[in-house]
Amino acid sequence: MNQAILVWLEFGICAAFIAVAGWRLSLYGDVIAEKTGLGRTWIGVVLLASVTSLPELVTGVSAVAGANQPNIAVGNVLGACVLNLTYLVVLDLIHREESIYTKARQGHILSAGFCVLLLGFVGFSLLLAQRIDGVSLGHIGIYSPVIVALYLLSMRVVYSYEKKQMAGYVEEAAERYPHLKLRQAVIRFSLAALVVVGAGTWLPFIGQEIAELHNWHASFVGTLFIAAATSLPELAVTLSAVRLGALDMAIANLLGSNLFNLLVLAVDDAFYLRGPLLSHVSAAHTVSVMSALTMIGAVIVGLLYRPPGRLFRTVGWISILLLWIYLTNAYVLFRFGG
Repeated sequence: MNQAILVWLEFGICAAFIAVAGWRLSLYGDVIAEKTGLGRTWIGVVLLASVTSLPELVTGVSAVAGANQPNIAVGNVLGACVLNLTYLVVLDLIHREESIYTKARQGHILSAGFCVLLLGFVGFSLLLAQRIDGVSLGHIGIYSPVIVALYLLSMRVVYSYEKKQMAGYVEEAAERYPHLKLRQAVIRFSLAALVVVGAGTWLPFIGQEIAELHNWHASFVGTLFIAAATSLPELAVTLSAVRLGALDMAIANLLGSNLFNLLVLAVDDAFYLRGPLLSHVSAAHTVSVMSALTMIGAVIVGLLYRPPGRLFRTVGWISILLLWIYLTNAYVLFRFGG
């Protein structure tokens, strides 16, 4: 079989495993939340966001510790952030009643604001790391503990905010999963997680083969193809949530996944033993940081302004802007990525 066909077949199989396992993770995560009494609003920001971002975590660690591909690891994280925001375009397209920005709760601005804070800090650290070498705690960049602290702060603040918001509402007592016990859900959740771990470990090596086969930049492969595969669970959860009428859960999952993805950078840094991670990657990743920041800004504008109209009965102008930024980001990295 032709080598190119074989490599892309491996990529497709890996992506399929991640998509299916990611959907099962979200399902059994929801069951666990119900059985343990956790609120579903919190599920979107933390539990679903964490489990659907598991591929980014595993792939990143595998890329830096096994494949020695720091550009694929960083490109995967930042590319996933850009792609998650692009999924809002899909959400706007399939949500036919009205624009998602007129129906979504404005409380999502809090999560979006923390995304801006973390992305801005990562972008600053990335540019500084290209100029100053050796600012580290051992082999870990000085920025990694700050990323962890900002992530934990964001979770605490979002939790407190949601707790206050939900105080005026009474959750339905009826069980959605009476046929499943907590033990069954935990076992199936764990099995799905193992599938994601296995596929995520395999993925960066395939990305390295794709980059070498087509003579593409590793930053481009990580940002576009690897990020697309590891973000499939987020897409699966988003589509499932819309079918269930849980628009806010879908948006919370996407924004929460971006927060968790940026935490993954700190984890990758800890596993990259050759020095601070951001000092060993291409400065071209700054393009993805700027793209994600611009997209988050557009989302915040949409949530505050709530534009009701749609262009040609498809999506609103916020979604058109998000799609344009994503395509521009991919093109720039393809042409000029290091």
